[in-house]
Amino acid sequence: MRFGIISAGKGSRLASEGFGEPKPLVPINGVPMIERLARIMMRCGADRIAVIVNADNPAVADFVSGLARELPIDLTVKSTPTPMHSLMELAPYLGSDRFCVTTVDTVFRESSLSAMMDEFARTPYDGVMGVTRLVDDEKPLYVDTDGEMMIKGFLDEKASCRYVSAGIYALKTRALDVLSECVESGQTRMRYFQRRLLESGLRLKAFDMGQVVDVDHVSDVAKACQIASEQ
Repeated sequence: MRFGIISAGKGSRLASEGFGEPKPLVPINGVPMIERLARIMMRCGADRIAVIVNADNPAVADFVSGLARELPIDLTVKSTPTPMHSLMELAPYLGSDRFCVTTVDTVFRESSLSAMMDEFARTPYDGVMGVTRLVDDEKPLYVDTDGEMMIKGFLDEKASCRYVSAGIYALKTRALDVLSECVESGQTRMRYFQRRLLESGLRLKAFDMGQVVDVDHVSDVAKACQIASEQ
């Protein structure tokens, strides 16, 4: 199965707080975040990993190029306006069956992704979306689920939702047609893409990833290291 890593952001919030390393190279328990994620994906069944990095971060591009000498990585170096556009750049590398993609700053337990991929391999549905009860994002996307964890909606307000999106998407490649429609129509946020998946009739199941943190601030690094150390 193909995996993808979106790593084309500038990491401006970390930089403004005085963190010297580019975000993808932030060490999580001694391992650069992007390397940790790629190695986890390999252990979770990746045959190839598509990675996009920002053209303004040559240090990251050089690091991933070095990593690609060891791991089966397809590297794209390009600055994009949004994560949705980054995903479009990765689309040609995501195969013809199913894929899993996330952003470089998403930190979770390795065992959680392994269990999610087991679920994805068995599911008759169009996708499995990682969710968490830990509301860490500044503007979380709430995920409305039924009793069987089927997703009914993606909401900006909590309402009665137990979960928020963890930003980990395991989808059959039919979803890439929906992505293309979103970009062509001028939509720019990943949450619109997720809503459009449901509107297009795709059946999506939520998977509880446990604790998941996005590393946006210096204060998030310690939380990420703690989560990463747990099995």
